[in-house]
Order: sequence, then C-alpha cells, then structure tokens
Amino acid sequence: MRKSTVNRKTAETDITLFIDLDGTGSSQIETGCGFLDHMLTLFARHGRFDLNVSCKGDTYVDDHHTVEDIGICLGTAFLQALGEKRGVRRYGSTLLPMDEALILTAVDLSGRGLLCYALDIPTEKVGTFDTELVEEFLVAFTRRADITVHVRQMSGKNSHHIIEGMFKSLARTLREAVAIDPNFADEIPSTKGVL
Repeated sequence: MRKSTVNRKTAETDITLFIDLDGTGSSQIETGCGFLDHMLTLFARHGRFDLNVSCKGDTYVDDHHTVEDIGICLGTAFLQALGEKRGVRRYGSTLLPMDEALILTAVDLSGRGLLCYALDIPTEKVGTFDTELVEEFLVAFTRRADITVHVRQMSGKNSHHIIEGMFKSLARTLREAVAIDPNFADEIPSTKGVL
C-alpha cells in the first residue's frame, strides 16, 4: 500500500501527517491556518489522496513556519509512499481554469527536486494568509519529494483564484503522475532503472 505517516517536531511546529496515494480524497486538516486548511482539503479531494494533517505551530508569530514545515512533511510523505516508484506513470500535466485564472502544472517524479515557479499573485494577502508563502510551500514540498514541478499562471488577476487553481491543478497532475500504468506495473519508468 502506498501510504506514509510523517511526524516532525521542532521548536516552531509539531506536525503529524498521513497520506494514502490510492485514497478517495478524504481529509482531516487542522493546521492552525484556515486558508491552508482549505487549500490542503482541495488538494486531497482533487488528487484523490487521503490526507490527514495535524499541526500545532507558532502562528502567533506568523504562518511561515507552519506552511513551510507542512510542505516539508507532505514532500517527505510523498517520497516515502512512492517507494521505488515501480509502475508509476512518472509524468503528469494539467491546464486548469479557475474562473478567470488559468494555471498550468507539470510534474516529473524524477528523483531531482526542482521547482520552476511562475505565478504572479497580485496581492500580498488573501484574508490573513501571506501569499508569498505559496512559493515557500512548493519549494519545501518539491525538494523533499525529489520531484520536478513546473507551475505557471497563464492568466488571472484574482489572488484567491490563482492559488486555489494552483492547488487543484497540482493535485490532479500528481494524481496522474503517481497512477500505476497497468502495462508497466512492475517496471521503474527510467532507463537508469531507478528514479
């Protein structure tokens, strides 16, 4: 089963995160940051990942440590759940409209952590959430998951729509990349024999 539980405790956060890559999209998210809770709920639903996240963080300072450390935990859990990546499709891409926003994401389960980020979020905040933390979350996630992620905004001026579209698009792209290809179910999709 492609599941993983990660526990991370620092002076700034105490996180327990569980993911099942072959789930139904159910989630229980309590991060102390309402906007992030909503985005992770969307992520689980659109990726069809079962995702439970519990975080006690120093949000009285700001949301930075919570957002970054959850990205670290999610990336670590993804990497662990994928194992040796036998049978995965490896690649995925999605072009997703979210009202006036249009977001492109592409993923390679390459074993090389790289983020190519091209979102132009026009406001500094959505509610109380600092929009610069979207990139921080993605950097932490991609580095720990050892995957290549491209995120590009094709259009849009509404910060909420851009961010929501990105989380939905990324989830669908990851769902495609981690899916088992029945024609290659016992193979690692690389000429190197390892990802």
